[in-house]
Amino acid sequence: VRIGLIGKYVQLPDAYLSVVESLKHAGFHHGARVEIDWIQAEDVEGLLAEDRLSELDGLVIPGGFGARGFEGKIEAARYARESGLPCLGLCLGLHAMTVEFARNVVGLADANSTEFDATTRHPVIDLMHDQREVTDKGGTMRLGAYYAVLTAGTRVADAYGEPVVSERHRHRFEFNPNYKSRLEEHGFVCSGISPDRRLVEFIELSDHPFWVATQAHPEFKSRPDRPHPLFRDLIGAALDRSRANADDLRV
Repeated sequence: VRIGLIGKYVQLPDAYLSVVESLKHAGFHHGARVEIDWIQAEDVEGLLAEDRLSELDGLVIPGGFGARGFEGKIEAARYARESGLPCLGLCLGLHAMTVEFARNVVGLADANSTEFDATTRHPVIDLMHDQREVTDKGGTMRLGAYYAVLTAGTRVADAYGEPVVSERHRHRFEFNPNYKSRLEEHGFVCSGISPDRRLVEFIELSDHPFWVATQAHPEFKSRPDRPHPLFRDLIGAALDRSRANADDLRV
């Protein structure tokens, strides 16, 4: 099964070592060999981007910092959403997928993260209010393990098989809850939130084979004999797509 990894550090694959290992663990579970297609995020914005992405069975949009390549990740998220390509977003990947949906489905053309555009009229990704006056940037980091309450019947809840889960975090910016209702009106699903209901931890689309993202870094909890549920289900969806495409070719 062929999985695209849309990153900004793809020249140094070890930068995504935990993600790659998690994909392999999920492959072991399904008895499938996972082939990684390393795609520079900035290249996605250019010519033939859709031709490259059309060859994939699944996609991972991993974490990162900085504006370089962010628009490419947004474009990859759009392609995955529109084409039914299974897609898993991690940390910054959740931000890219949220911005993409806000722009192209909800119609908020200049939606963005204030990490990259402090003057955007639609800051769908933003610092929490209680973090804005902190001048020590390390002090605004959400670090370590945090709990999330999952919404029953969602893909995320079905993957974990538990109502409450704990995942590790390392980030400053969050989904802006002021836009939650507006996005949900268009089919966006916030499938996991913090116990105090302030923070969105997981998102997905109900009408897509697998378009799921988490604010956390689940790759740090995957093991060869215990593949992480999100990676496991991503590979499962990618295998379904691969088989369906093979059947179409035979017909």
